[in-house]
Amino acid sequence: MDAHMDAHTDENRYGYEVVVVGGGAAGLSAALVLGRSRRRTLVVDAGEPRNAPSAHMQGYLSRDGMSPAEFLAVGRRELLAYGVEVRRGEVTAAAPDGEGFALRLADGTALTARRLVVATGLVDELPEVEGLAGRWGRDVLHCPYCHGWEVRDRPFGVLAHPAMPAHQALTVSRWSPDVTLFLNGAEPTERDARLLAAAGVRTVPGAVAGIVVEDDRLTGVRLADGRTVGCEVLFAAATRLVPRDGVLRQLGAEPYETPLGSFTKTDGTGRTSVPGVWAAGNVTGPAEQVVNAASAGYRAGIAINTELLTGDLAARADGLVG
Repeated sequence: MDAHMDAHTDENRYGYEVVVVGGGAAGLSAALVLGRSRRRTLVVDAGEPRNAPSAHMQGYLSRDGMSPAEFLAVGRRELLAYGVEVRRGEVTAAAPDGEGFALRLADGTALTARRLVVATGLVDELPEVEGLAGRWGRDVLHCPYCHGWEVRDRPFGVLAHPAMPAHQALTVSRWSPDVTLFLNGAEPTERDARLLAAAGVRTVPGAVAGIVVEDDRLTGVRLADGRTVGCEVLFAAATRLVPRDGVLRQLGAEPYETPLGSFTKTDGTGRTSVPGVWAAGNVTGPAEQVVNAASAGYRAGIAINTELLTGDLAARADGLVG
């Protein structure tokens, strides 16, 4: 077999050209670009999107108000037209395999791919406040850009983040003139205190014990000393953001630190420190909204297609010369 045939065979020695781990906005967007680029692509989706508790998503042009479930269902249907496979499952192991990667799913299935996109998102670990989890995505919220318009002008509460006590309260003051910041042990700086006063935000010291719900709606926050402070919406800024980065850590991807946790470091296309591995969406940072995640996936798809194309053409050209 000549060198040209050897190079071409190497392109096809893996089961897939690209495996996308994660089927949210970032993963589906990457897969769409790759499918349209005629790449053999598989999406492995554990089916645990971060925004599943929300009834709607906002701020995505032309999809404003669509439910997250409908958005993902439409995306999966679109992939079928381009031959992209979507499989329910969880990748539990990943390792280098020649110029590509070997993967294993929780059910024991083995897969191989030339390139990987990891778009597994993150998990919101809520503070241990009685009743909070049951209202998550309803009237206990995390992002004013996602939900602020829908709850505007109602009395807001904010559960302070220990590392950034004032940030969320200052932000949400744009959507309501009635904001109460529950410090829950956090200590704002002097500058924060001045900014909070300028924004008209009240601060309440003391530990938070639970929330008060009446007639299936939030009515207040209960403090450990027995006091109750009224609010109709609570922004849980103290949520701990935990990226689902197990696959990336197995492969040795470099992380970076933020005040909200550790995330996977990438360049402008989503390329990680591991050759052949891209990451997109909330596994790369805390502020990736749906529209940002979709954009990141799109960029990753283009970068991967370009890398594969130029590499394969170079190999074929070298074979012809030889």
